Amino acid sequence: MKHPLRDERGSAAVEITLVAPVLVLFILVVIFGGRLALARQAVQSAAFDAARAASLARTQTEARTAAAKTASATLANQQLPCATTQLDLDTTGFDRPVGTPATITVRLVCDVATGDLGLPGILATIPVDAEATSPLDVFRERK
Repeated sequence: MKHPLRDERGSAAVEITLVAPVLVLFILVVIFGGRLALARQAVQSAAFDAARAASLARTQTEARTAAAKTASATLANQQLPCATTQLDLDTTGFDRPVGTPATITVRLVCDVATGDLGLPGILATIPVDAEATSPLDVFRERK
């Protein structure tokens, strides 16, 4: 009489060897997706904060300085280390006359490092961008 279990000896080791790399890759993809989602949220928050800070400034120069400082501080508070950061600020609203609605628009790009995950086919940094607009006070003097 033949024992059916003896024919399958060692098959668990083969199954683990085949399944383990797929499982590790799946876990890394989930981590990558989570990191990207958190980065998008942090960059969007930094863009909104920068637009708001710029809209409270009295001059275009003050607006640029306030936006840059606020964006950097928000990204640092969110613990998002960007390989490079680019901040574009539209301050043409300061040129409009008092009593006319105007806005400040901020576009923020952060290159998020992803090379430490070691995923095949994924770039070492992925650009994450966000845009935010904040209104200027209609009746405040603009310079």
